[in-house]
Amino acid sequence: MTTATRRGVLGLLSASAALLSPSARAASETPAPAAGAEDACILTPQSESGPYYFDPKLVRTDITEGRPGVPLGLRLRVIEAGACTPIPGARVDVWQCDARGIYSGYPGQSDTHKLDQSGKTYLRGTQMADAAGWAGFNTIYPGWYAGRATHIHFRVFVDEATVLTGQTFFPEALNEFIYSNVPDYTGRPKQRLVINANDRVATDADPDHRAYCAVKEERDRYLATLTLAVRREAAKPVEMPTGRLPPAPWIKDRLAALVPGLKRSPF
Repeated sequence: MTTATRRGVLGLLSASAALLSPSARAASETPAPAAGAEDACILTPQSESGPYYFDPKLVRTDITEGRPGVPLGLRLRVIEAGACTPIPGARVDVWQCDARGIYSGYPGQSDTHKLDQSGKTYLRGTQMADAAGWAGFNTIYPGWYAGRATHIHFRVFVDEATVLTGQTFFPEALNEFIYSNVPDYTGRPKQRLVINANDRVATDADPDHRAYCAVKEERDRYLATLTLAVRREAAKPVEMPTGRLPPAPWIKDRLAALVPGLKRSPF
């Protein structure tokens, strides 16, 4: 997307957000939690790494490699659970799909499962946490693919040992608007059926929403922030379950599932 187009998209999103209910606006405008906030010091839940992780050995802030999409800044703060002290120098890896739900580095991509992205490294990267524990990336708003809610993967290393593998999730009202209105994300042949409310990883691994990021609008991008509370001991990444996964619960009331605070059951 050009700069002008990006600004136009963000302006459109901002105008639309004003039409949402107060609960929906809060979901997309919640400020980042204050450093040292009590709930930020509780251990961030482990989550499966998924099938698409590899380390391209790219220490970089900008991970887009020209992939189109709504610009997103991602800032992750690594702290020690309980003590709430930052962990400078912690290594943070992130990886995500693009606006069409495609990951770099693997075959069998896209809605047709026929796109081969082997050898590519877009939307992957590594940063080292600064003195305050922050690691930042310039990326795009993630798209979606069948069977999963919108998410970005992360992995944290301390002294070369993996201490946390997880996923962060995004506000559903904002997801729905972007996927319905921004050309880079629209025109998919399939309907998006799995959202935060019925995503197996989101509901099973993180029922208390401790890995849900806070998203706010800036002048020319969105900014997503999340505090990752870890223990310094090595933690084995959660493996994906083998065999056929049970289908996600059917969402009967999509609006109730998308907008927080509505007094209706989505199931």
